[in-house]
Amino acid sequence: MGKKRDETMAENRMRLLSAARRAFAAHGFSAASMDELTAEAGLTRGALYHNFGDKKGLFAAVVAEVDGEMAARAKKAGARGEDDWSALMLETDAYIEMALDPEVQRIVLLDGPAFLGDPSQWPSQNACLQETREKIASLVSARILKPVDVDAAARLLSGAALNAALWVAASDDPRAALPKATETFRLLAAGLLADRASD
Repeated sequence: MGKKRDETMAENRMRLLSAARRAFAAHGFSAASMDELTAEAGLTRGALYHNFGDKKGLFAAVVAEVDGEMAARAKKAGARGEDDWSALMLETDAYIEMALDPEVQRIVLLDGPAFLGDPSQWPSQNACLQETREKIASLVSARILKPVDVDAAARLLSGAALNAALWVAASDDPRAALPKATETFRLLAAGLLADRASD
């Protein structure tokens, strides 16, 4: 009996997340109607409050879901790299390029910071930072990078990538801003390369 109830709760949560994701992508956080959203999910406002607390809690869950998918897509792009450094650069290129995706743009890069605050404090961003830290540590260990402070380098690279994506998303012409963002990021990042790796 308990299992069936747990399954129903999990299913309700997924239905709410799915409907909310469509609503937030189409209308933005402010204009998304909770009544329309719950009706589309075939649930009540009570189910929303039970699962997420409030509209902001629901939005935070949607942001975490989309941000997690962004990380997975970036990782997949990085898998094409010939070595650890090129993999990191390909991941970053892919992450910044996702600022052109209307759903990512609206939910994560525009409304996310406006309603949830500093993205560097989001759990999903902290997970990405930890992965970047591990990659930087490995690259420093292999002497591909200069002997920099791993934590500082990871935070600055992650911050630069996030800010590049935020800039592209908010610019008047995101497609024109994208190559400027990725090229400049790569130039900045190359400053970390050990001399023998940048010859």
